[in-house]
Amino acid sequence: MSFLGWMALVGAVLLFMALSSAYLRRLPVTTSAIYLALGLAVSPLWLNLIRIDFVESKVWLEHLTEIAVIISLFIGGLKLRLPFKHRAWRATFRLAAPVMLVCIVGVALFAHYVFGLDWAVALLLGAVLAPTDPVLASTVSVNDAADHDRMRYGLSGEAGFNDGAAFPFVVFALLFAENGGFGGWVGGWFLHRLVWAIPAGLLLGYFLGKGVGRLAIWLRSKHQDTDAPNDFLALALIALAYVGAEVIGAWGFLAVFAAGVGVRNAEIRTVADNPSPEEEEKPSEDSEPTTSHTPAEESVGKKVKEEDLANPRVAAGHVVAEIVSFGDTAERILEIMLVFLVGICLALYWDWRAIPLAAALFFLIRPLSAFILLWKTPTTKVQRGLMGWFGIRGIGSLYYLAYALTHDKTGEAQNAVGITLSVVALSIVIHGISATPILDQYEKYISRKFQKE
Repeated sequence: MSFLGWMALVGAVLLFMALSSAYLRRLPVTTSAIYLALGLAVSPLWLNLIRIDFVESKVWLEHLTEIAVIISLFIGGLKLRLPFKHRAWRATFRLAAPVMLVCIVGVALFAHYVFGLDWAVALLLGAVLAPTDPVLASTVSVNDAADHDRMRYGLSGEAGFNDGAAFPFVVFALLFAENGGFGGWVGGWFLHRLVWAIPAGLLLGYFLGKGVGRLAIWLRSKHQDTDAPNDFLALALIALAYVGAEVIGAWGFLAVFAAGVGVRNAEIRTVADNPSPEEEEKPSEDSEPTTSHTPAEESVGKKVKEEDLANPRVAAGHVVAEIVSFGDTAERILEIMLVFLVGICLALYWDWRAIPLAAALFFLIRPLSAFILLWKTPTTKVQRGLMGWFGIRGIGSLYYLAYALTHDKTGEAQNAVGITLSVVALSIVIHGISATPILDQYEKYISRKFQKE
């Protein structure tokens, strides 16, 4: 398709989504499922307007999905406002580590013993499909910085952490294939990819985000600058955190997520130091460390006057509000583009084996591991069940797949393409259909629970 053809197609899709949004919201599916259907419609499966081969396009798809994931991770981290000592983080840590590991092992065992795939491919498939997606999981993640719901908080934190924590295991699978099994390389992989890369990425990103955030808020307040490009600040932090982590051999995804958390911490400190006159200290529901002050962005209108920025609280709200607005817009655009591409690629790569694997992962491996391993966290049975169900697979899996294809020296990674794309498509449809009715019932459950208390 020519450049003009692409422009016409993109314009038509965006116009359709913009004008029909009121009707689409009433449908029992998410917009991602609609983008997927539109991609299938223009693929060789039906209209045959576009043909995209995932393997042939692996290089530019790797970079495109990489950009989508890091923007989503940064904005996701920015929305998480509770202190690390708060018990709501416990579910996040368990989802991002032990639950993810069980999912990797479960998928690998299923792929090897049921499909007969080589152990290297089975392990790669497990690592690629393990992380909960930060882009497509936005429906069930926290709505804003004031949202402290345990279910949403757990899924949001998990999507931020395990999209980087799964990376070592993708590399493990590639090294396993390259070396033909276990060997002396395992020790080096463990020390570098786990012991060093994970904490180094988190610490670098967090302190970079916190430091730059504090500096930006101070400068906005000092100079009362309402025209400062805060979207540029977000892009700069994303780029510096990602590149800095890669330079020191750490995980860039984790650094970007932690940078978002660091900027939020800068806002929290500013708000705590400059409380509004009408704000009162409120005890948290668990009598534990929390942020009782309203997020700064909620006290800032769309139009901020220069003299208002003299209050550091207003300056912090102005900075954060513009970054979140920019991130949400960029995230939506990239979601449309990438899910649309999944639909196009699916015409060439649909694999029926994805159906039993998706059934095992969505209905057995993920829910069972989450329900058991989240035991004794400050969550209800209903919340544990929902966190087990909403393990949405999406753009993060596509990035890992593209990364594996570009770094694979054995050719084994190609065997995982069809299954991965098909499982992602099934996740978009199945989780998309179930999200609205389940969340509606969950909101009613939460309302009844608070009324009783």
